[in-house]
Amino acid sequence: MKRDVRILLLGEPKVGKTSLIMSLVGEEFPEEVPPRAEEITIPADVTPERVPTHIVDFSESEQTEEELHEEISKMRTKWIPLVNGGAEKGNRIPIILVGNKSDLQMGSSMEIILPLMNQFSEIETCVECSARNLKNISELFYYAQKAVLHPTAPLYDPEEKQLKPLCVRALSRIFSISDQNNDGVLSDEELNFFQKSCFGNPLAPRALEDVKTVVWKNTTDGIQENGLTLNGFLFLNMLFIQRGRHETTWTILRRFGYDDELELTDDYLYPQFRVCHDCTTEINHFGYQFLQKIFEKYDMDGDGALSPLELKNLFTVFPYTPWGPEVYNAVCTNEKGYITLHGYLSKWTLMAYLDVHRCMEHLGYLGYPIIMGQDSQTTAITVTREKKLDLEKGQTQRNVFLCKVIGPRGTGKSAFMQTFLGQNLEKQKQVAGEYSYYAINTVQVNGQEKYLILYEVDVDTEFLKTSDATCDVACLMYDNSDPKSFNYCASIFKQHYMDSRVPCILVASKSDLPEQKQKHGISPSDFCYKHRLPPPFHFTCNTLESPNATIYTKLALAAIFPHLNEAEISTASFWLRITLGATVAAVLGFTLYRILVKQK
Repeated sequence: MKRDVRILLLGEPKVGKTSLIMSLVGEEFPEEVPPRAEEITIPADVTPERVPTHIVDFSESEQTEEELHEEISKMRTKWIPLVNGGAEKGNRIPIILVGNKSDLQMGSSMEIILPLMNQFSEIETCVECSARNLKNISELFYYAQKAVLHPTAPLYDPEEKQLKPLCVRALSRIFSISDQNNDGVLSDEELNFFQKSCFGNPLAPRALEDVKTVVWKNTTDGIQENGLTLNGFLFLNMLFIQRGRHETTWTILRRFGYDDELELTDDYLYPQFRVCHDCTTEINHFGYQFLQKIFEKYDMDGDGALSPLELKNLFTVFPYTPWGPEVYNAVCTNEKGYITLHGYLSKWTLMAYLDVHRCMEHLGYLGYPIIMGQDSQTTAITVTREKKLDLEKGQTQRNVFLCKVIGPRGTGKSAFMQTFLGQNLEKQKQVAGEYSYYAINTVQVNGQEKYLILYEVDVDTEFLKTSDATCDVACLMYDNSDPKSFNYCASIFKQHYMDSRVPCILVASKSDLPEQKQKHGISPSDFCYKHRLPPPFHFTCNTLESPNATIYTKLALAAIFPHLNEAEISTASFWLRITLGATVAAVLGFTLYRILVKQK
């Protein structure tokens, strides 16, 4: 909404422009009227819309035509892109026709004015007033302010007598968000939730029935199964506008994040959010609760997965399709290749970690602030503490960890990542979709579920700076059957990880093939021993059953406990399990004690 309003009074001499301003300010008719009033500013706290309003007078005897054009030019360059003369239909300045000195006329001039109003769509309304007896003075300036703050032009075409396409698009998205069970109608409960979100209070039962009756009488399909359809919702808003209550529709639009051009505002999509260096971003329980609601809303067949059609329906509230075909190779899917709830939440977790602002944008499209009753999407995101503090304390509260998978071409990195999603080599050959450099899944670590992100580093992309090698754990992979493969991993380790605090795990892939002696100075096992690394983990995805997932747990443990070696990690895991078990036992014991005390 505009931050202030400028009202320019134009008209022939002696029609009472200056008198109107003087009567508004002084609340009485001035006996002496100057040729032209100085610019008046009405403070925000005394206007109904809480917006400062500037009133500018014009007098031909005091101002030249050039000065008038200068004033209009000022409005054009600062407030309006174009004046009405050369403006396109949707960008014209709103006009209020004022019939002053109504105290000198017995009848009304409205019949004469109506054809003029019909001819020019930018005329918002016509007001008859009298500066002498203060008739409709406040109302005049209120309507002028309203014409700027709640313009009709973006919403409604008076010539066609219908809502404009952009308005229909915005209201259709609002309807879709408000239809929380996705059945195509707004039930009484959904209507009251919508009413309370936009206007602060639900409708009384009688008022709700009256609204539905009006829609039922004026449309053929506005009411179905005692609920309001999209056509009924659009009709109601058109009715508000036709009856001069377009501020109602604007209140709805602005609550759902729209600006005067009916585009979602940057403030709505990208709320201010600060992430310190070395911190990461994760979706919290508020975010997951909302996302699960959205998943269940669009999982129409209730099979626990989103088909391509269901996913397409979910994205109808977006201006573009946010997920490409690579998503099917980045998260877990079911036997049909559909994205499961687990895969869906994983994808959102990945987005929050990699690009939190894009994540909040997408949450905004889905209506997170409205559905969850929050000020913005920032309440769905948690910023973790700096990693250096985790290292100092020897523990972390993070739930999402990044592993970079590094190795020469042909090592089997892509297969390693797909195995993480539960696909053996045979299943991987059947999977369609574009390749993804990321794969994300959960790993059970000491009874706790953690997200592990695998990122395949492009072998043709060199580490140009230290940050390119940054991650929570590095997986250095070489081909067990290729005698030259290990050299690449050894080189990367010495250049980027030997003196860093990033834990590294070596993986010998294709262990189902005969092992070849690596043409390096020392064997991979001796290399690991020399640099205090865990021995190479032998891995293959060429199995009939599900491949062994132990390596992914090892990677997650190394990421969670980067300051410990393998033996110390095992000890830490043991004591963590003991601590968790003791905590659970203590809670259960205390609960049982309280129950026994109550029974006594």
